[in-house]
Amino acid sequence: MTFSILRKALQSRNTNNISSLFNSTTTFRPFSQVSSQSQRPSFGIAFDIDGVLLLGNTPIGGSPSALKRLYQESGDLKIPYVFLTNGGGFRESKRASELSKLLGVNVLPSQVVQGHSPFKQLVNRFENELIVAVGKGEPAAVMTEYGFKNVLSIDEYASYFDNIDPLAHYKKWTIEHAANQNITSKEMASRIYSQRVHAAFIVSDPVDWSRDIQVALCLSYLICIH
Repeated sequence: MTFSILRKALQSRNTNNISSLFNSTTTFRPFSQVSSQSQRPSFGIAFDIDGVLLLGNTPIGGSPSALKRLYQESGDLKIPYVFLTNGGGFRESKRASELSKLLGVNVLPSQVVQGHSPFKQLVNRFENELIVAVGKGEPAAVMTEYGFKNVLSIDEYASYFDNIDPLAHYKKWTIEHAANQNITSKEMASRIYSQRVHAAFIVSDPVDWSRDIQVALCLSYLICIH
């Protein structure tokens, strides 16, 4: 799905068409800022991040200088590009901010395409339904930024069920989950016990694989039988 989006973007020379392929609330830095129509490039560049531009939080080689060559001296974008990665777990806006600081260029959220970015296309289907976001990082925050309005992380969901993880007493670690500041614990419990989960989204790879696989499989079974 991601490669299809990128291919369509590269085949299009129209700014509006390119922007519409991604979230309608965020747009690429305007290609119209290129000095003339005839100079607009007929191609774009998709960069991987880890091991290509960055090693951890350290830029590799001359990657910052190379990216700056994609801009004109005025700061306008000369050649369109995106960061295409199968990683994730964090909001595109947060990742764009981090990349901007590390690489010294202005990266927009719409230029960051992560493994879970295509989930934006399912907002209309599950916007108000209870969904569970699986993975490390900030999976619930990711789905909320996309427009889903009834999201729980798998850590939040599992915390309301005693003995949901039969291997818990063998594990030496604990998983912290962010409390929802807009809802009390009692209200949260009522919400979980009274509403049916309509979908589980794998936003990133889990920390607690055994628990998350078991819970995800149980949810998949319950979703399928309804």
